[in-house]
Amino acid sequence: MKITTYIQEAKKPLFSFEILPPLKGQSLKDLLDGIEPLMEFQPPFVDITYHREEFIYKERPGGLLQKVSTRKRPGTVGICAALMSRYQVDAVPHLLCGGFTREETENALIDLSFIGVQNVLALRGDAPKATGVFVPEAEGHVYTKDLVKQITAMNRGQYLHEETETGFQTDFCVGVSGYPEKHFEAPSLNWDLKYLKEKVDAGAEYIVTQMFFDNARFFDFQRRVRELGITVPIIPGLKPITTLGQIQALPRTFFLDFPDALMLELEKCRSNAEVREVGIEWAIAQSKELVAAGVPVLHYYTMSKAEATRRIAAEVF
Repeated sequence: MKITTYIQEAKKPLFSFEILPPLKGQSLKDLLDGIEPLMEFQPPFVDITYHREEFIYKERPGGLLQKVSTRKRPGTVGICAALMSRYQVDAVPHLLCGGFTREETENALIDLSFIGVQNVLALRGDAPKATGVFVPEAEGHVYTKDLVKQITAMNRGQYLHEETETGFQTDFCVGVSGYPEKHFEAPSLNWDLKYLKEKVDAGAEYIVTQMFFDNARFFDFQRRVRELGITVPIIPGLKPITTLGQIQALPRTFFLDFPDALMLELEKCRSNAEVREVGIEWAIAQSKELVAAGVPVLHYYTMSKAEATRRIAAEVF
């Protein structure tokens, strides 16, 4: 079922979460066993991220350079099928501009439609770590709005090579990302919202936000979005802080701020266990305030680790 339909039919806010595909060499069983504790809260859908392939160049004898793949998380389509079969939930795979041609995107969508996937989250994707600069693939998409247009075109039966296709119409509900503290490349929040509206105008049917730790930022973002005439559902994304390292890593990686009240508590922590308790309690308070405000879904970034999110869900749902 489509996410928009779940939201329309829900009598109370829904619970959902995001997982990472396993690294090369890890098993599907390990992944599924790891999320088992969260399934008791009956999420109607689960997001599965995708990561572009990355490369380094190693010098070979004679001075030649060999291009070597260093990072790729395999199995997104297979994980979707496994989740849907084992738990009877809807899988929401992420689709990226970066690292994919339009042809590869079309093939992935055909495979996903074949196994019964009805929802996808369209993203530009991060720049490769080696360069820090986003460069699209040749014959790929530069902007998320163009990826959204390709997906919605397939929903109308329009493929890249219509002469080789039957005109079969896919039926994807397309989500996109939103940034309560703006995307780090945008010169201003208003400019960022302009691009968000373009994604919605291209056919996106719901928005999932980047993680945030200050609900006031989310409420301001929501107000600004509605003032632009965007009416699609907005799903807040949350993550509990669980380690000392995340206190510096999360703001640096995701370009977000911690509220002063949260930092005052984190500064008292001397161990990961203490940070975890502060992070969980903060996320519980965030979640309850968002539920009281009437958000349609609470979406948690688990990094494929269930325990902290399980404790939050037990208090909120």
